[in-house]
Amino acid sequence: MLRVDHGVVAGTFSLDGQTFDVDNNIWVVGDDEECVVIDAPHDVDAILAVVGERRLMAIVCTHAHDDHVRVAPDLRERTGAPILLHPAEWPLWELTHGSDVWWNIDLADGARIEVAGSALEVLHTPGHAPGAVCLHAPDLGCVFTGDTLFNGGPGATGRSYSDADLIVASIREKLFALPGSTVVHTGHGDDTTIDAERSR
Repeated sequence: MLRVDHGVVAGTFSLDGQTFDVDNNIWVVGDDEECVVIDAPHDVDAILAVVGERRLMAIVCTHAHDDHVRVAPDLRERTGAPILLHPAEWPLWELTHGSDVWWNIDLADGARIEVAGSALEVLHTPGHAPGAVCLHAPDLGCVFTGDTLFNGGPGATGRSYSDADLIVASIREKLFALPGSTVVHTGHGDDTTIDAERSR
């Protein structure tokens, strides 16, 4: 049966010459046989503990800040799963991995990522980062928003490659168009719902 599994892992986030301690959510979507991981924060073993014995089909990155993609190549090496990322994230990806390490598959608005007889729908939601995406799982009644939308409002836009007006537009046009009961699984912190965030 299709389900969402969750873990939390601690690490750091670095950008613009500053480093912060952060806790990242680990999200895994699938059934007992196969799954996809959403983002690859901090620690491969912590991610694989949530995956368990299942076949990992893809490592889907919501954006390329280092706390979301730092261990993606190592996770790919351990599992053989491809890395999926929006191509507009190249400048941020390069800050972490240089120009010699690439992801495997470009994400695009409207793409579908098949897993366990269901699919995640890609929503391009720039603002926190230029190629930020959210992943809507209509069969599960949820959306994975990375750092685009949190419990309490939009993600941060005070650093390089971010845009405050754009993130608000992305949320209004793409996320607030989802059913109000949709559960929002965020990159950091607690869940919320589309209705709760729309009413703020």
